[in-house]
Amino acid sequence: MYFYAARQPILDIDKKLFAYELLFRDSIDNVFPDIDGDEATTKMIEASNFNVGLSEFTGNKPAFINFTLETLSKGYPETLTPEEVVIEVLETVKPGKKLLEICKDLHDKGYTIALDDYIHKSVWHHFYPFIKIIKIDWQATSIDTIKEVKSALVDFPHIKLLAEKVETYEEYNQALELGFELFQGFFFAKPEMVKTKNLSPSQMAMAELLYETSKPDLDLASITSVFERDITLSYKLLRYANSAIFKRRSEISTIKQALVILGSSELKRFLGLMFAANVNPDKPSELINSAMARAKFCELASESVNTPIDASIAFLTGLLSLIDAIVDEDLESILAKLPLAQEIKDTLLTRKGTMAALIKLVELIEQAEWHKTNIVMEKLGVEKSKIVQNYNQAITWADEQSNANNY
Repeated sequence: MYFYAARQPILDIDKKLFAYELLFRDSIDNVFPDIDGDEATTKMIEASNFNVGLSEFTGNKPAFINFTLETLSKGYPETLTPEEVVIEVLETVKPGKKLLEICKDLHDKGYTIALDDYIHKSVWHHFYPFIKIIKIDWQATSIDTIKEVKSALVDFPHIKLLAEKVETYEEYNQALELGFELFQGFFFAKPEMVKTKNLSPSQMAMAELLYETSKPDLDLASITSVFERDITLSYKLLRYANSAIFKRRSEISTIKQALVILGSSELKRFLGLMFAANVNPDKPSELINSAMARAKFCELASESVNTPIDASIAFLTGLLSLIDAIVDEDLESILAKLPLAQEIKDTLLTRKGTMAALIKLVELIEQAEWHKTNIVMEKLGVEKSKIVQNYNQAITWADEQSNANNY
């Protein structure tokens, strides 16, 4: 069984990954209010305990999970460890003596408690000693209200403010100035600004290699030549080819030998990840992780669509679907500088065709817009269960790549 869930990253001040919020549904068809909060939480806990480990889905980062008063009263949070869960008290739960008693008990047991979509009321003051995070909907809360909340928290410095639904870098910077320490939203997946800059020689070499490897027939001599002109790339290639997964039987003595050991598919994957991870080292690592997850998802799902797609092309196109956010530049300008196959450029620029539909599908899953996925899946001719399986495998694979830090 697989999670029917999307995960949204929560970043800290330095735009480093702090945790994930899990946005759960019992199937791709279900959208709130078709399934109530009690049932959603119950199924999430059941899945994480009896079907697939929660840590596998969150890369060993804490998971923010919504709890209703009913699921809190039943002790469901305690089926997970304090290290793997942040207990989100849903905004529909009214503050009262029963909730206060539960929060105090969970706090004493070492759990982290967050108030979701916080609406400021004086009664919450009684809960502050046991609360560690307050989530504020940036789109629905005025600056004056935020300042009022901050004044109420003066005597509780242990409480962190989390701004959710932060959509732009301007909003992120404004929240930062107001003292927020945690951030959730799609701001990190959009360019900070539109600007023009040149790629470094190493980045240009990778771009050239991406083009060479996007051709139907690889020109090994040309690819070898590019590697031999860039010592950094050569070093990383040799290091990667030397890893245990390739089970080589002899020492590598030439660049060409390393390329042969990798093979076509693995070489394309290696180059794509190298380019995404190194083109802008100042970007949040979670953005690179998201690009890798998209790439793997597109590669896996390409096998099931009704119109055949080359798996290597699918991987690279998925990887580059966030390249404008990674480079902080207009997509058309970026692609004009990259010697990529026209098929990839057309997909990213026009957003038309089977490959573009696959990218749209993963975007909808990331945003937990399940009700919109059915139309896209029908167009692609793919099964829901298979897509969920592909998404979970892609998330796990991307986390493993990030943790291995091979690149």
